[in-house]
Amino acid sequence: MTGIKTTGEKKLMLFSGRAHPELAEEVAHQLGVGLVPTKAFDFANGEIYVRYQESARGADCFLMQSHTAPINKWIMEQLIMIDALKRASARSITVVIPSYGYARQDKKHRGREPISARLIADLLKCAGADRIVTVDLHTDQIQGFFDGPVDHLFALPVLADYVGAKVDREKLTVVSPDAGRVRVADRWCDRLDAPLAIVHKRRDKDVANQVTVHEVVGDVKDRVCVLVDDMIDTGGTICAAAEALFANGAADVIVTATHGILSGPAADRLKNSKVSEFVFTNTLPTPSELELDKITVLSMAPTIARAIREVFEDGSVTSLFEEQ
Repeated sequence: MTGIKTTGEKKLMLFSGRAHPELAEEVAHQLGVGLVPTKAFDFANGEIYVRYQESARGADCFLMQSHTAPINKWIMEQLIMIDALKRASARSITVVIPSYGYARQDKKHRGREPISARLIADLLKCAGADRIVTVDLHTDQIQGFFDGPVDHLFALPVLADYVGAKVDREKLTVVSPDAGRVRVADRWCDRLDAPLAIVHKRRDKDVANQVTVHEVVGDVKDRVCVLVDDMIDTGGTICAAAEALFANGAADVIVTATHGILSGPAADRLKNSKVSEFVFTNTLPTPSELELDKITVLSMAPTIARAIREVFEDGSVTSLFEEQ
């Protein structure tokens, strides 16, 4: 006989960047593993250094990093960590990105604009990533930007079940804050057996985050309205949509979003809003100044951990949502 036979078993290793270690710790706990000790620091000029304290040779490596503020730093750190794993002879590299950066720039709205979501996918592939696991992309088409498998997880079951358990479903109306979210809102309607309404808006193309709300399509009078969105950044769009609902007679408004970016004036807008509750997931860390009674943060760690296990065991990630 020529060659060498081995009887080695597959090995899962979980790594985390510095952007959101709390979520990574939760996922590690769900999986029953420890995070691989990693030395990471910034040089005086801002360059990032990374070194893993354990061998990753032949392992199936899962690298978690949420793209939160300062977003460019954490994306760069993730790319460096991928490169380190590739050069450490990892068997496979799966990047777990609970919140995918630059996802809003998924197409050209006007001439001479970049498609930055595609650029991020290209950078991940070039660095050495074999697979992406992410949660609630801004648009489904981003899955096609990466030349490899993309497992697209959904926060809808976690968010919708929480809201459904709190609110009388007979009085519930699901509201899309714009035309682009109608498909997602429709899934909420199916899950909660509730009617749908839409807030029609027009965005100022020359001013970032500037929105004018025009009208509400659907019956919201005396209803408990649940505004569903994938992300809330400065809070301008969602708070204006909520005001439109109250102006049309809504009894109460609850806002849900997967990614609570909550930058700039978001803190003041959420505090001063008439919305009774804002419900986010922990795909991004919630700023400390926004620890308000009306903000609820639900964990995506169990869902992410189950997806990682399915990928590692060559199972089906789709099966996690087929029964939902």
